[in-house]
Amino acid sequence: MSGRAQLMWDEAVTGYDFGPGHPMDPVRLALTMRLVEAFGLDKAVRVVAAPPAGESTLRLVHREDYIEAVRSASADPGAVSHADPAAFLPYGIGTTDVPAFAGMHEASALIAGQSVAAAEAVWSGEAAHAVNFAGGLHHAMPGAASGFCVYNDAALAVARLLELGAERVAYVDVDVHHGDGVQAAFWEDPRVLTISLHEHPRTLFPQTGWPEETGAPGAEGSAVNVALPAGTGDAGWLRAFHAVVPELLAAFRPQVVVSQHGADTHFDDPLAHLAVSLDAQRMAAEACHALAHEHAGGRWVALGGGGYAVTEVVPRSWTHLVGIAAGRPVDPETMVPEEWRGEVFRRTRELGPLRMTDGREPVWRDFGEGGYDPADRVDQAVLAVRRAVFPAHGLLP
Repeated sequence: MSGRAQLMWDEAVTGYDFGPGHPMDPVRLALTMRLVEAFGLDKAVRVVAAPPAGESTLRLVHREDYIEAVRSASADPGAVSHADPAAFLPYGIGTTDVPAFAGMHEASALIAGQSVAAAEAVWSGEAAHAVNFAGGLHHAMPGAASGFCVYNDAALAVARLLELGAERVAYVDVDVHHGDGVQAAFWEDPRVLTISLHEHPRTLFPQTGWPEETGAPGAEGSAVNVALPAGTGDAGWLRAFHAVVPELLAAFRPQVVVSQHGADTHFDDPLAHLAVSLDAQRMAAEACHALAHEHAGGRWVALGGGGYAVTEVVPRSWTHLVGIAAGRPVDPETMVPEEWRGEVFRRTRELGPLRMTDGREPVWRDFGEGGYDPADRVDQAVLAVRRAVFPAHGLLP
């Protein structure tokens, strides 16, 4: 296994653009890469631009008729909104969340290609770790777009690992939204453990991810959903992560860890209601890295995801992710390079953040040692998921 991490990047991924005013602003990707470069992290990794995912790869997860609908909308976006909208709505295309745009298929397949290539590099040993922060589009379903996501690159990366011979793949999703598309893709497959830590479905899209969702018959316990109450902050979020993820990975013994690091858990994110800091997000990335080494021989594929505080939060969060994967973590107290702040202002007319921290030092109580509070809503969420899935893995709830 090469000791060098791989960063998947092609500037053309910024063509994944739903248009002015849409929350999924591709400037967040460009600014992340510029911040990675400003810290010199691009010299600490192997930067690779992979080709777009081809038809056979996309069909590992997506239906042929859906891929054809995306191609058609991509070639003629006007048909979606004017000529024949009814033909595309069953595929989730032409909605407010997923408006059609020219080149949609090409940009989506390019992002998917980066995640698939990341999985291939890690499985083959070409790279110890691989990061595609443009990826993590976890809501796309086999036959429909959803939640700003066209092709589910995360599910495609996992499916490619299975195709290459992996027998146990763990997918850990810390985005504020439930990783419903990845769960759906592997609902019946006991080779894949999907763990999603998200805001409770009562208060946030996609209204799924209840603790009772545990996998199909024959794959019981393969889907794990930690549904946290709105307002959960650093201490509760990290407590829940460490009360669920490490024990399950130890029992499952994955050969690869694929993690999704949506930055929309942040207290500044405009679309959700958790209150997590950049510092806790960094700690979760560090934990995924450590768990990959502890349980999967270091094989780690790390993806981006949601995140709509596009200048203040996303670039810093994912630059930390790249630094961790590269073995050159960025000290939280580090000042943000002034040239990058100038780039932020040039592109957005906003003032960029000053440091690589929110000034927090998150501390959480360990679930196993300190007991639990039956009146605490975070502890209720943890207990619910442990009772639902731990016995299927031979663990006590």
